[in-house]
Amino acid sequence: MAQRIWVTGYRAYELNVFGNKDKKLPIIKYCLKQALTAQLDDGMEWLITGCDQGTDQWAAEVGLGLKKDYPELKIAMMAPYANFGNRWQEASQARLAELRSAVDFTADVSHEGYQSGRQLAAYGTFMSEHTDGAVMLYDTDYPGKAKFSYERVQNLSSSRKYNVSLITMYDLQEAATTLAEEAENGRFQDF
Repeated sequence: MAQRIWVTGYRAYELNVFGNKDKKLPIIKYCLKQALTAQLDDGMEWLITGCDQGTDQWAAEVGLGLKKDYPELKIAMMAPYANFGNRWQEASQARLAELRSAVDFTADVSHEGYQSGRQLAAYGTFMSEHTDGAVMLYDTDYPGKAKFSYERVQNLSSSRKYNVSLITMYDLQEAATTLAEEAENGRFQDF
C-alpha cells in the first residue's frame, strides 16, 4: 500500500496550457482526479507534489477539491529551493502562495535560493526517497522536463516496491472523448 504519493509531470507550457480558462485544463484535471481517487481508494494518505506551474499545481488543486470526499487526505507542496517562483509574474507568484497556504504542509528542500542544478537533483532525490509511489502526467513518447523525474522513479521501481502510474497522451485523449460525450448529454462537470 502506497501511503505517500508523489504527483508530478509536465509543466503548463509543455502542454500548451496558458491560463486557468484553457480548454485543456478540465481534461487534465479530470485525469488527475481519476488517478488520485484510485490512489485514495488504495490507501493514499499524503499527496506530495512540487510547486511548478503545471501538473504540480493542478495536482494540489485537484487534491484540495478531493478533501470534501476524503477529509483524511493530506497535501504537501515541496519547493526545490527557497524563494522558488520569485521571478514569475505577480499573478503566478500569488497563485503559488495561495496554494501553499491552503495545503497541509509546505517546505523548501534547500533553504537557500537557487544556486545550481544540484539543488534540482537533490529535490528529485528527496521526493523519491520520501514517497512510496508516483502518479505522473507523462508520456515517454513526448519527453519534457518530467523525463528526469520519470527516469529517477523508474530506477527506484526495480530496487524497491515503488509503483509508478502514468497519465499518458492516450489517457488525455480518452478523457477528452468522454468529457465531450458527457457535455453532449448535459452531464459535464467542470473541475
